[in-house]
Formats: sequence, C-alpha cells, structure tokens
Amino acid sequence: MPTELRRVERALLSVSDKSGLIEFAQALHKLGIALVSTGGTAKAIAGAGLPVTDVSDLTGFPEMMDGRVKTLHPKVHGGLLAIRSHPEHQASMIGHGIAPIDLLVVNLYPFEATVAAGKGYDDCIENIDIGGPAMIRAAAKNHHDVTVVVDASDYAALLGELEAQKGATTLTLRRKLAQKAYARTAAYDSAISNWFASELAETSPAYRALGGSLAETLRYGENPHQWAAFYRTPEQRPGVSTARQVQGKQLSYNNINDTDAAFECVAEFDPAISAACAIIKHANPCGVATGADLAEAYARALACDPVSAFGGIIAFNRTLDAAAAREIVKILTEVIIAPDASEEAIAIIAAKKNLRLLLTGSLPDVRAGGLALRTVAGGFLAQARDNAVVDDMELKVVTKRAPSEAELADLRFAFRVAKHVKSNAIVYAKDLATVGIGAGQMSRVDSSRIAAWKAGEAAKAAGLPETLAKGAVVASDAFFPFADGLLAAAEAGATAVIQPGGSMRDDEVIKAANDAGLAMVFTGHRHFRH
Repeated sequence: MPTELRRVERALLSVSDKSGLIEFAQALHKLGIALVSTGGTAKAIAGAGLPVTDVSDLTGFPEMMDGRVKTLHPKVHGGLLAIRSHPEHQASMIGHGIAPIDLLVVNLYPFEATVAAGKGYDDCIENIDIGGPAMIRAAAKNHHDVTVVVDASDYAALLGELEAQKGATTLTLRRKLAQKAYARTAAYDSAISNWFASELAETSPAYRALGGSLAETLRYGENPHQWAAFYRTPEQRPGVSTARQVQGKQLSYNNINDTDAAFECVAEFDPAISAACAIIKHANPCGVATGADLAEAYARALACDPVSAFGGIIAFNRTLDAAAAREIVKILTEVIIAPDASEEAIAIIAAKKNLRLLLTGSLPDVRAGGLALRTVAGGFLAQARDNAVVDDMELKVVTKRAPSEAELADLRFAFRVAKHVKSNAIVYAKDLATVGIGAGQMSRVDSSRIAAWKAGEAAKAAGLPETLAKGAVVASDAFFPFADGLLAAAEAGATAVIQPGGSMRDDEVIKAANDAGLAMVFTGHRHFRH
C-alpha cells in the first residue's frame, strides 16, 4: 500500500447539524469502521440501530457541566494527535491506553445562526463551541495520519474515496480537508470576535478577523485574467448574497458588484410611499426615479440616460409585476433584482434566457449599521456603513430664498441618490426622478458640467426642445470648494441646491447662489463614495 494512504479503522462523530448523519454513519459501518460519538449524535446513531461507543466510555469520564466538558481529554486528543510512525508517540499511546482516531467528523455549534436569529447574549455564549474547534485543529494538524471533515457536503466525496481505496484515504484528500477545517475554525472565531466587538461597541479592536463561506467560484474577476470567488459573511443583509436566482446565467464578479450597488440604492425609497427603480452601470446610477407603479418608475429612470442603461442592472423596491417586466425586456439588461416577482412577470422574463432575475424577499435596512471593507496593499480599511439618511437630517436654508415644497422634495430625492454615486457626485433631479448625473470626476465642477450635459442629452433622446436641467434641483455629495460648480448648475437652469456645507468658502458659494436666485440648503452630512 502506498505510504500516503491511511486506513480508517475508527471514526469519532460529533455534529450539531445532523443532516445526512445516519446515512453517512451507515456507510462507515458497512466499511467496517468503528464509530465513537458524543451526546445527541451518539443517540441518533444508536437509534438507527448502529453500534456506537459513547465518548464517555472512551475517556472514562462522563459529559459534565451541561456538555461543556466531554471531548477535552487525552484519550481523544492523543488519539487524534499521535503520529503513527513516531516510536515515542506509539509508546505513549500504549502506556496510557490511547487508541488512534483515524477520522474526525465535526460540525460546530450554530453560533452564527444563533446571532442571526437575534438571540440574547447568554444564548450566543452557550453556542460558542470549545471542544469542536479543539478537535478539528488537532486532527487537521495531524492530517498526515488523520482525516477531518467539517462539512456534510464532503460526506459523499469521502465515502467515494474510502470505497475506491478499500477503506483508506489519500494524502491529497486529507490535505484538502485539513485546509477547509482550519478555514472553518478561522471563520467561526472571526464571527465570535466580531460579535463580541459589536456587543462592546468596539469599533477598532486590536485584531479584526474576517470570515466567509464560499457562495460560488466565479468565471473570472473584473477582467478575464483575474480569478474570483464570491463569499457570504455571517451578516444577514438582504441583497445579492441572500437572493434566490430564479433564472439566467451565472452572475459575474461585475454583475454582483453592480447589483449590490443597485439594490442598496433603491432600498433608500420606502415601498409604502412610492414605487422606485434604480438603473446601475459600473456601480453608478445612470437613472433613478419613483412613480405610481414600477413601470412608470422604470420609464422615468430610463429616460435619464437611455444610452448608458443598455446592458445595465435594474433594481426595484417592490414586487416586480408584468407591466414593468414587459418594458424591461425591450432592451438588453444584465440583471433584475427585486424583493419578489409575480408569476406572470417571471414568465415574461423567462423569454430572455440569459437575463438574471434575483429575488431577495425583502429590502435592506438603510439605517442599519455594519462594516464596510476595502483592501489596500498590506492591509484593509474598515469603516461603518454609510447609514445616514436625508430624512433624518436637519436641513438648513442658507440663502435668501427658501426652496418651495416641490423643490424641497426633489432636493431630498437628489441627495438620497447622490449617496450612491461615485465621488465627486452631482445629481440633477426633477419631479422625483434624476435627469442628469455626473460621477467620479477629479473635480466637482467637471461632475457638475457632465451632469448638465447628460441632462441635455436626455432631452434630445426624448425629443424635447430644452435641457431637462431647466427647473431641476442639484445635489452634491460634498461641499462646493469654489462657486464654479454651483454656477455651472445655475447656468444649466437649476433652481435649488442641496449640499453638506462646511467649506472655507461657504460664504462665497452662498453669495453666488443668492446672486443667481438659487435656493440652497445645507445637510451637515457628506456622502463620499470612492
């Protein structure tokens, strides 16, 4: 027998999630593998009529302290850690009556699920597994001799190898499973440490651990020469990571990024107040609007920039209906994401086999906290999610003319959208719809000019004689450092402006607004999005 093969003669099984357990244990028994188990796992195996040794019989100690102490014993860890070819290890095993454990099957207490369910502090603490991670790490360290399984999805592959290798496993499989085992305990510990940080309101802990589970391997990253994968974190925030894909081809890296941006943007609009649609291209909105229904909201969003919308991502804040679906399929669209969809809408979308349809069940809470992360060379940046909402801000009128009620509604709308536009961001809006968006420019005045130009192009596309910027309002994600950006908006025909304020030249900008007859309000909140 090749030296890399290790026969499995005894297995220790201790699982919280018992999915597939009995079938798996039956298969191990048929292969002649002796079974050792703990607590509820042992009861389930014995209940299926299979011979099983309780771990307390193995150790000579009963489970105690409400199950907190059961596997933390030399007869367990010695059986996992002993190097089979090491004479001193073998002598210790013989001298202390320690039998080898060749296969460890453990999945951990459901800590992440307990937190996600909103359980109390004490419940979360009790669902922190101690013995499980200790055994997993021991088995994974000694993977030259021991096979470790932490995921029920690996049962089939393991059984296939045991059957093919006549009851043995290969070093290749053991290494692969060991890597997964350490990744699982690392993700588990990261969930615990981040939960503790949240409970303590500790925003900058000395060590910040990150963990996630593989959702899918992607075809490639932003570009074809980059590998990519999509991971889910313990945070249960409605969106791409929680969505059910009804149809369409696999999402790409860029699809996922853009769809997340679209859904976060449209979630700013309360579905109980109005239907809303956000159309995204390259993580920037190219059109956002509200309407009496989704079809109207979509048409108004599309009118902002029908050229850029081609091949874009569409997000809705309400259940997708047939009327909106019929309009969407008239042009090329990559992804639609919505809380739900009617059967008729799903049938209409089905005619476009490559069009992805994602249903999330609900909208994310835009006021909820959470981590926002970005990698840099040699590290990563962590910050709180931008959960500031314009409805919660006290708007300060700084010009001689105060905005009208209609202007004020549009100003709030525009600032809500500007939060989701790459900086420097300028958003023109009228009647609760964007009419021109300038994004990601190095100077704010350039963003302002581009937004005005976009408004003119939108008017041409609609066959209108004058720019859509005329009579519109303008939102800026950050203060105007000079009056030039504001003057560009005035020249385009805007009547009111919303911005954070806070520039050293605020007085100069306010004077320019007064001279141009503009109304202007300050929010006191900046929405940089780099």
